[in-house]
Amino acid sequence: MTDEPGKVSVMVVDDHPIWRDGVARDLAEHGFDVRATAPDAPAALRIARAVRPDVVLMDLNLGETSGVDATREITTALPETKVLVLSASGEHSDVLEAVKAGASGYLVKSASAVELVDAVRRTAAGDPVFTAGLAGLVLGEYRRMADAPADGSGGAEPPRLTERETEVLRLVAKGLTARQIAEKLVLSHRTVENHVQSTLRKLQLHNRVELARYAIEHGLDAE
Repeated sequence: MTDEPGKVSVMVVDDHPIWRDGVARDLAEHGFDVRATAPDAPAALRIARAVRPDVVLMDLNLGETSGVDATREITTALPETKVLVLSASGEHSDVLEAVKAGASGYLVKSASAVELVDAVRRTAAGDPVFTAGLAGLVLGEYRRMADAPADGSGGAEPPRLTERETEVLRLVAKGLTARQIAEKLVLSHRTVENHVQSTLRKLQLHNRVELARYAIEHGLDAE
């Protein structure tokens, strides 16, 4: 979706013009291709369809419209576009609703410019990104959902993963990047990426966010 190789394209959605324009300007100064901005959910979906950004920075409170709804609509219509929520709210319910709607990550607006730039780059790369403390909340919620009694038939036996693939999957669920996993397991970055891609194929998943959710649902985030 990015025209220039290596350059991440971004769209900023926020109902406050000064904040919206300021974030867009900061990202452009850091080398991002800022494709567009939008003030509300309907405009966000319409413009995202037209410009197809790699990452949408999404505020949750868009006046009379909902950033959660916009997130759900964009991730459904544009599966390759990732949504990173940038919100003033750190409320647990807001975080969980955003993730359930398809957001790849959640950053509070008190984050520094350095944290924002890093978060956008990591989101574009397919990593789940959360403000410190919020990742554990999401992990815990998915774990509770996984532990809830099923009301139907038992699940099918999961595909067989190697010991190393399981180890890498567990660290993905904890939010580590491929480079951090490589350092922790004393492997090359390429080897870790190979394990991730192999696991994605076996589990018939599409990206690291889905991979992390799978690991959590199957209790692999535990030590």
